[in-house]
Amino acid sequence: MDGVVVDSEPLHERAFREVLEEIGYARSHGIDFAAYYGKSDLVVWRDFIARHRPPHSLAELLARKEEKFAALLQGEEPIFKGLPELLEKLSPGYALALASGSRHPTINAVLDLRGLRRFFRAVVSSEDVEHGKPAPDIFLRAAELLSVAPNVCCVIEDSSAGVEAGLAAGMTVIAITNSLPIEKLARATKVVRTYVEIESLLLPSP
Repeated sequence: MDGVVVDSEPLHERAFREVLEEIGYARSHGIDFAAYYGKSDLVVWRDFIARHRPPHSLAELLARKEEKFAALLQGEEPIFKGLPELLEKLSPGYALALASGSRHPTINAVLDLRGLRRFFRAVVSSEDVEHGKPAPDIFLRAAELLSVAPNVCCVIEDSSAGVEAGLAAGMTVIAITNSLPIEKLARATKVVRTYVEIESLLLPSP
């Protein structure tokens, strides 16, 4: 979802930074945000807590960041150009699922934009599985909910952790360079730059 459906990685970072500034860690948090692309907020905050031992609980930090992200999302609606049109074309012939490292409140905020929810038959969050990306759990759960075998599934990803998760699930992986350069996505089955390329792969001309 993040980096594929919506250009949200910059918004996630802004939301994290706003919370970190409020709690006094604006300059000392030590978080390399790009290293967490594809991973959940839970992983970010657990690493932060382990490093700094702040007085704030994990639940409080999660909630504060999600609230700030939702406000940024509503204000900017950063859906990637061409994405809604691609979903419109794919949904009649493909069973589509959204499998995200984000938690359900964040996923719901995204799916509320421009009626995106109607395209997805199943939604899986990092909250629904034991292990997040790069483990395959989230994609295997999506396949299960769709009643589709993993080896006939295709994952669309923008992160190296997501690419590894899709491959570990035994799925074809198309990586799009929305967030990372080609070389960091090279293990994917196919790397593309645009949604038009994804369309040509999944809906080839007769």
